[in-house]
Amino acid sequence: MTVMTQHTGSGPRQEPTSEPAPEVDLDTVDLFDPGLHADGDPHRIWAHLRRAAPLHRQTLPDGRSFASVTRYHDVRRVLSDSRAFTSERGSLLDQLGHGDEAAGQMMVSTDPPDHAALRRPLQHALSRSALEAARPRIRAAARAVLAPAADGRPFDLVASALDFPMMFTGALMGIPEQDWPDLVRWTSMAASPEDPGFTVRNRHATLAIAHHELFSYFTDQTAARPDGSGDLLDLLAGLGSRAKTVYNCYSLLLGANATTPHAFTGTVLALLDHPDQLAEARRYPELVPSLVEEGLRWTSPASSFLRHAVEDVELEGGLLHKGEAVAAWVGSANRDGKVFEDADRFDLRRTGNRHITFGAGAHYCLGAILARIALNELFTELLGRLEHIETAGPARRLRSNFIAGLGALPVAMTLRRPATQD
Repeated sequence: MTVMTQHTGSGPRQEPTSEPAPEVDLDTVDLFDPGLHADGDPHRIWAHLRRAAPLHRQTLPDGRSFASVTRYHDVRRVLSDSRAFTSERGSLLDQLGHGDEAAGQMMVSTDPPDHAALRRPLQHALSRSALEAARPRIRAAARAVLAPAADGRPFDLVASALDFPMMFTGALMGIPEQDWPDLVRWTSMAASPEDPGFTVRNRHATLAIAHHELFSYFTDQTAARPDGSGDLLDLLAGLGSRAKTVYNCYSLLLGANATTPHAFTGTVLALLDHPDQLAEARRYPELVPSLVEEGLRWTSPASSFLRHAVEDVELEGGLLHKGEAVAAWVGSANRDGKVFEDADRFDLRRTGNRHITFGAGAHYCLGAILARIALNELFTELLGRLEHIETAGPARRLRSNFIAGLGALPVAMTLRRPATQD
């Protein structure tokens, strides 16, 4: 793909840090291309942009254009300042130039103060105290992810983990269990429409099918269910319109299914790539919470979000003009050497881990507590039973400019039997 790029930022340059100084031709950088994120090295490019072009502009062959911010403080500002940046013209890079028909109706594409009204019904149900009752179900889901290891043959950990969030989020939402596999497939198609594991014919057809199936499903579910069930679908039904209910059912499930499995499998791969850290994690189970946080920083599953500038904004990297689209690269921010000491080291003992994997500001991920509980249970189960693990084939990365994750991770794993079957 041919692109035109330029750096017009007037902000200060970063001094050299512990990060490498790779040579990158800015005229060929194409962060929009899902192929770069699957087959290239976005971290090498982001490291260069953080130093040399912290506000980087790119024009696609069809004339659409966007700026990219890659430094931690700029990314955090773009995501948290809802007065200066709007999410109502699209929150994903693939929506560039197309807008968002769900603006003002779906949480992720609604600005404050209306955003709070959409978020409020779920806040208590997704609080830590309310979610404690879900731990046994989450633990059972964790054991299901690891169950293929029982027969001693290699298996694809990505394929096994893909169902993990659905096994408890589906129950919390009140979705019939027989429908879970379809919903996992459709949300995967919606999140990564160009990945060969999910694409149907082409990107546009894949998105059309996924959106049609998901919106039709939740329209039927919300029309047929009785009042007063108390599950998340019931709470979302109180948003005031069928469209708001359907859009936010879709958003909630997509957020769970498209990110949590990739945080897990990406962290497992990091442990395999850093045997000293794997040994440390197995030796000290009390480090699981720290491991989860470092895994979230390292993997940054939701790699980018789109915003539009409501006014001219001076960022650390330069001046962003009113009306400009800007991609905030979370995956880059979480490796910024100005914020994270030895940022390119996977360190499960890292302290002061201020990653922004769950975003910032009003749009901070509503399911962050649930994701943390789930990942802590899953790693507690894995590390508490693990006897041996190794790769059984090459890992494959997802083809997506939104989800940073793995499309496959073949492993050979030996586990002790679980102590209890609660």
